[in-house]
Amino acid sequence: MKSIPVLFSILILFSCQKAEKEQLATEPIETEWQVLFNGKDLSGWTPKIHHHEVGDNYANTYRVEDGAIVVNYDGYEKFEDRFGHLFYEKPFSSYHLSWEYRFTDQFMEDAPSYTYRNSGVMFHSQAPVTILKEQDWPISVEYQMYAEEKEGEPRPTGNMCSPGTDVVFEGKIDERHCINSSGPTFQWDQWVKAELIVYGDSIVHHLVNGDTVLTYSNPQIGGGVANRFDPAIKVDGTPLKSGYIGLQSEGQGVMFREIKIREL
Repeated sequence: MKSIPVLFSILILFSCQKAEKEQLATEPIETEWQVLFNGKDLSGWTPKIHHHEVGDNYANTYRVEDGAIVVNYDGYEKFEDRFGHLFYEKPFSSYHLSWEYRFTDQFMEDAPSYTYRNSGVMFHSQAPVTILKEQDWPISVEYQMYAEEKEGEPRPTGNMCSPGTDVVFEGKIDERHCINSSGPTFQWDQWVKAELIVYGDSIVHHLVNGDTVLTYSNPQIGGGVANRFDPAIKVDGTPLKSGYIGLQSEGQGVMFREIKIREL
């Protein structure tokens, strides 16, 4: 009779171990934080600016000052729709990305008015080498960064925009190009901590100063806005399981620092 409780205990132990292994198999494993920007130079980053070839950092648009990547237009006479992106050298799929940003008081007067105190970080982007010289926007998803435009008027940051892509929001594909977050409004010269938590082509979370402000799912190729792309790249309905990360320049001066990632 004494052997029955012992056998029962062994069975419970094996059952618990099996359940623990199954749980570990389904939970994402977080790696150590990896620094993407060394604070000294643009090693590992490649620019692609509209009207220019991949790798051409026109007029030194992207530079490093005081430990930050700075978008600066002091070498421009006119903006002329030179929408740009500075891409990290490798793609990622499931990850937690963190960075800090703030705007500067520099704005190109001939840039579109909507770009005032507006920038962003693109993710799940097509590879920079596949972006054509006259393609304006990479096929990607954007974490949009805003600052106050008019005193007292809300202008939340941490929004989502979708050049050449679609996402599912509140249970269906949302046809809007941009979806506003529930984030706060900041002054242009405030440093803000931004975060992206991305699970492949599943769930995406936007965070602002540690708070989740927007959640959506199923990023995929589709929609409009991007122009003059290679049709072979834009196959609508294709799930976006991974892609490149790019820092945006669209006529407004902005700074990025403390850029790091940990894969999930």
